[in-house]
Amino acid sequence: MPTYQYQGRHLDGNKANGKIEAATEELAAEALMNKGIIPTQISEGGSGGLNLDLQSLFTPAVPLEVLVIFCRQLYSLTKAGVPLLRAMRGLTQNCSNKQLKEALEEVCAELTNGRGLAASMQLHSRVFSPLFVSMVNVGENTGRLDEALLQLAGYYEQEVETRKRIKTAMRYPSFVISFIVIALFILNIKVIPQFTSMFSRFGVDLPLPTRIIIGMSEFFVDYWAWMLAAIFGGLFAFQAWVRTAEGQEKWGKIRLRIPIVGGIVNRALMARFSRTFALMLKSGIPLNQSLALAAEALDNKYLEARLLEMKSQIESGSTVSSTAVTSGIFTPLVIQMISVGEETGRIDELLLEVADFYEREVDYDLKTLTARIEPILLLIVAGMVLLLALGIFLPMWGMLDAIRG
Repeated sequence: MPTYQYQGRHLDGNKANGKIEAATEELAAEALMNKGIIPTQISEGGSGGLNLDLQSLFTPAVPLEVLVIFCRQLYSLTKAGVPLLRAMRGLTQNCSNKQLKEALEEVCAELTNGRGLAASMQLHSRVFSPLFVSMVNVGENTGRLDEALLQLAGYYEQEVETRKRIKTAMRYPSFVISFIVIALFILNIKVIPQFTSMFSRFGVDLPLPTRIIIGMSEFFVDYWAWMLAAIFGGLFAFQAWVRTAEGQEKWGKIRLRIPIVGGIVNRALMARFSRTFALMLKSGIPLNQSLALAAEALDNKYLEARLLEMKSQIESGSTVSSTAVTSGIFTPLVIQMISVGEETGRIDELLLEVADFYEREVDYDLKTLTARIEPILLLIVAGMVLLLALGIFLPMWGMLDAIRG
């Protein structure tokens, strides 16, 4: 969501300036006027450079589980015929998530002033995504808000299940890598220096593995504080780089090419795109707008940029299947389904089948991920043990020979 710098005046005449997030400049001006600020100048800011928004850095996102519960509850209330404003006020009072509760309170205030539900939610982009707002907008305009909320609940439930499977699959490798790093620090700072002092007293020629581990140990002992500072500084710099437009796109491309994991990420994103795109088309949203919303829902700026290029080509008169081929990001299965769906007018149904297929593949890949990573972890651990064993036992054998000789 773009950030706009604004200057203006309050209703009492005092000057006002700051930043505001909105989808367009017109929505930014409307949001400011609703807050009692008359804007005199609005310009888009926050593009390029290492521009960090500390508030967004430390403000946690609303969990998907909370959004699922909210959608389910609002669906039940609207299905039962409860007036929308009354339903929203009831959900606001019972909401336990602070960020969502604050957003719902402001949404209720906007509803009281006569604004629609989708337009009110659009003012809170940190809580309600463009996908969420568009679905609600379609539901409002067609008189099927309950069905739109039910579809959103099903979509977010699928996302929650996928994320849980990914976390479960990555738990074992994460623990092993963490313990390897901790063991390296302990060995290099506490254990190896004891052997170093013993070897120096005997004055024997040390073999190459021993010199390597002693050099590593001395480096750890002398520069451990700098190493920790470099690690945390690198993480902070990486986060700052990823928050730039160029960094987001490059990191999105790198994620798809990581060995072992990149293929799983790619299939998971294809499943999400297929399901989101099908959901938008099924709800009656125009094709080009559906494509833009599906691109934003991917949370990958590289794929999003390619999909927006597709959108521009489609608006210029190209077919969906031809632009999908030229984009270079789709697998043959997706391209084939889009081509057949375009000919038969059933793109949404075929894309749902693609999403189900990829989700089954991702589920299988995640179940076998640990088995594929285990050999690599075993090689790392075996290499460490071999280096330590050679580095410690070879000079000890040399000392025994010296004592006997």
